[in-house]
Amino acid sequence: MRVMVWNVWWRFGGNWREREESIHATLEAYRPDVLGLIESWSGEGTDQPHRLAAPGGMFAAWAPSSDPPISYGEQPGVACGIGLLSRWPILVIEAHELPNEQHGGPVPTALLATLDHPRGPLHVIVSGSEPDDRYPEDRLAQCRTLAAIATDRRLDGPLPVLLLADLNASTDQPPLAPLLEAMVDTWSAAGADPGAVTFDSSLPYADHKSPHLDDRRIDHVFARPGRAGLHLPVHGAFLAGDRPFGGVYPSDHYAVGVDLEP
Repeated sequence: MRVMVWNVWWRFGGNWREREESIHATLEAYRPDVLGLIESWSGEGTDQPHRLAAPGGMFAAWAPSSDPPISYGEQPGVACGIGLLSRWPILVIEAHELPNEQHGGPVPTALLATLDHPRGPLHVIVSGSEPDDRYPEDRLAQCRTLAAIATDRRLDGPLPVLLLADLNASTDQPPLAPLLEAMVDTWSAAGADPGAVTFDSSLPYADHKSPHLDDRRIDHVFARPGRAGLHLPVHGAFLAGDRPFGGVYPSDHYAVGVDLEP
């Protein structure tokens, strides 16, 4: 089972149509079974997850989220949120509010979906956390909430529970401690490059305004076994979207992919 997470940078950059073509090409090359999208858009009668899902006959879902806050400028009515693509039908989706008492304002959300996997229900959480370094308490509280959602016993079953998220922190930073206590960082479990980064300051889209994020692996696939005592085999991990298609990089983040045995 190939699982990926990708922050696809909304409609930023002025070339979102060209970037979306590059995103399509990347997905065609890597063919994920499950893909979590952060900063995906919805508007004009459609949304990005469904547009990306259509060529491969995949299923899709989208939910609004306030992280990051968007200044819509020249694109009124185009919302920002989180999305999911799945090889298997999406049975149920839930939107869970995340705490943001320090920042205030609109509430960010996590999307919890149950997929109709042939071996049983597959539970997938897609989310992001507070990107602004002025609100570290919110980021930590959001990671605690995500850990609580992922370890809810009602999600127990034969398949792993997955969290696909841009957490705006690397595994050596304090906000991720609650998740590392509750779940497995599949990148590390795969023995992948510990120096890999997903927010690369050398990308042409890098704005260099977030030194706490630059050149870190801040996008993650976390997982926990469906039940105590079950194994969680991780067969490999990789970065995607780290090269341009047609001269265009797809996003300001690289995607993270992991091959799991369900």
